[in-house]
Formats: sequence, C-alpha cells, structure tokens
Amino acid sequence: MAVLRPFRALRPTNELAKKVAALPYDVMNSAEAREMVKGNPYSFLHIDKAEVDLPEDTHIYDDKVYFKAKENLDKFVRDGIYIEDKKPCLYIYEQTGYGRKQTGIVGCTSIDDYINNVIKKHEKTRADKEEDRIRHVDTLNANTGPIFLAYRKNDTVKSIINKWQTEHESVYRFKQDSVLQEIWVIDDETTIVNLCETFNNIPSLYIADGHHRAASAVKVGLKRRMENSDYTGDEEFNFFLSVIFCADDLAIMDYNRVIADLNGLSKNSFLEKISDNFFVKSNGIERVKPDARHSFGMYVEGEWFSLKAKPEITDESDPVKALDVSILQDYLISPILGIDDPRTDKRIDFVGGIRGLGELERRANNDMKVAFSMYPTSLDELMSIADAGKIMPPKSTWFEPKLLSGIFIHKLS
Repeated sequence: MAVLRPFRALRPTNELAKKVAALPYDVMNSAEAREMVKGNPYSFLHIDKAEVDLPEDTHIYDDKVYFKAKENLDKFVRDGIYIEDKKPCLYIYEQTGYGRKQTGIVGCTSIDDYINNVIKKHEKTRADKEEDRIRHVDTLNANTGPIFLAYRKNDTVKSIINKWQTEHESVYRFKQDSVLQEIWVIDDETTIVNLCETFNNIPSLYIADGHHRAASAVKVGLKRRMENSDYTGDEEFNFFLSVIFCADDLAIMDYNRVIADLNGLSKNSFLEKISDNFFVKSNGIERVKPDARHSFGMYVEGEWFSLKAKPEITDESDPVKALDVSILQDYLISPILGIDDPRTDKRIDFVGGIRGLGELERRANNDMKVAFSMYPTSLDELMSIADAGKIMPPKSTWFEPKLLSGIFIHKLS
C-alpha cells in the first residue's frame, strides 16, 4: 500500500511565486533556459539549470554547475525568496488549462515503495541522465523537482480535496503559459492523517512523468542509508517529493516522430513498402491528426497520408506490442527506415503534440524528411503496462500541462 507523508516545504513567498516557478529542467536546452531567465533573477532555472549563470561553454555536467545550483539555492533562502513551513504539511496543486482541470496532492512518497514496485514504472532510464540528477539532489541536499504520479480513482481523496478547497483560500494563484496554477496548504493534522491513511489503502501509484527524477531520488536515498548505517527509515532522505493526481483528471497528448531520411528509398518505393502492413491513403495538403488507435498521419515531400495498421499486425494480447508507438516502430520505422534503437539513433527525433502538426511539417521540410503524427497513448494503457511489469517504448507519452518546478522543495535533512 502507498505511503504518503507530509513535509516542511521550502516554497516561494506569495509575491514571488509566479516569478520563481519554472518549467521542468528537461523540457528545454541550456540556450533556451538562458533566454527564459533574462530579466528574471528569481526564476527557479537559476537552480534547476544553473549553467545559465556560468559561461556558455560550460558543460552541463561540470561540477561547477552543481556547486552553482547549491550557491543559488542558499542565496534564495538567505534573501527570503524561499520560506520554510513551520510544520509538516500536505498541499493541493491544481492546474487548469487545455480545456480541463487536474488536481493533485503534493507530499512525499517512499523510496521503499519505489523499490518494492508499489510505485510502478513504465519507462527505462538512462544512466547519464540519472547521474545528473543524483549529483544535483545530493549536492543541494534536496528534491527540487516533483515526480508526477497517478492513482486510480478514489472518492475519499476527492472528497477531502474538495472540502478543503471549499473551506480555505489558496496561497498561490497565477497563470503561466495560459495555464492557471493554484496551490492550497493543508496544515490541519486531522485532514493530513485522513489523507495519509486513505493513501495507505491505495495499492499502487504510477509514474506518469519523471522517471529519471524518481530513480535519482531513490539512489540518493540509498546512498544516504549507506552513509548512515544507524538510519531508522524515518529520515527525510527515505522519501521524495511527489505530486499525485487521480488518473481520471489526466490526459496524455500525442508524441510524434520526425525522421531525417527515407533510408535510401525514393518516395514511391517507401510508400510501396509501407503498404505491406498499412492501408495508405493520400490526403494531399490536408493535415492528418489520427482519431483512433492504430491509425497514423504521415507527411513526406509536401504530402500528407493516412495510415491504418492492417489487422494482422495488431496484437491485442500484448499491451506493449498493441501500442501505436510499438506498431509504428516494429513495422515501419525499424524494418523500412532502419532505426532499430530510437533511444540512441540520431536520425529520429520526437515532437510533443503541444507543438501541433505545423511543427511536423516545418521539421520535415527543413532538417528532417518524414514526419508521423500519432494517436495518444491512454492512461489505461500506461497503467496496464506498468501493472504487467512491462516497459513502454521511448517517448510514448507527453503530458500537458507540465508540473512547474520551484514551487516546492523537499529538504533531505
């Protein structure tokens, strides 16, 4: 059963919250981050991507980056940009945008729940990305970016959240990139106990986004255990910062593909090979946004096509093979375009659905050759795969809105 634990958050003052809050470190590169922080000395990117305050030729994994991040965090605390709650609390984090609302509980979850698969994963992690966040968390002695978790619908959790929101004012309320961000502090001991006991009866939590942050937080916790052989399990390093949403609130957007070339094929030869496993229809200049599973849009040389997987290649008995990202990879991208490992092959790139189909056209007309628009993976598919202990192909899900970083910091000691 899932452990939920309150904590004493370091969080920005009400006046500065909007200026501090920033998109997660991994959705932009260093050059983009440098632009984002211009004119805003309060941006959390000064901590989450501290290379923005170092010379441009500084490697993002240089020791100086982590030391600068710690220096900046200490300064934010010293200057009163961040304050620490006087007692352990839980928090409500609500985001309204893209035509819907998602409401989550902010608290700490257990590294043992991660190890024992109460917190379920669906994605492989890369060692270099893990090592970056391990060094970041360890140097700052804090979890600075929340893990995005989901749970299956629970009426008791919903009732507690609704009651608290009705009876209390939010402490932060601001818009960023057209998304309304609103935060409530739950500081009542009885309400906290009720929420924690309710989560103790929830069998599983699912990582929606933040696999590298989660893995890194767990490894820092295990490192601290080795350094403190008399640890009790109650220390803060045994827990990591999370925001837990009801799965019914969440929606996954399409995560599209662009590829650099046709693997030596002409357009006609390429289309002929595709037709072995897909029904192919030309749509001319009309953009194709798939509206059902096992259907795809494709843009190549100024022309859009509708693709539909033939029944013989759709294996519904295997939740991973049945994913549209798997079908496209296994029956087109790998055998026809010669990209066997999309995690490492430089000929493929991934475009979040938030950027729209126009971005696919732009990429295919410039630095790439062919683009594929996808039908989104569902939350049910994600949870079924995690329940089965299986792993999704890379870049299977794109969540919007993104959780902002910098609103909550969880100190490890």
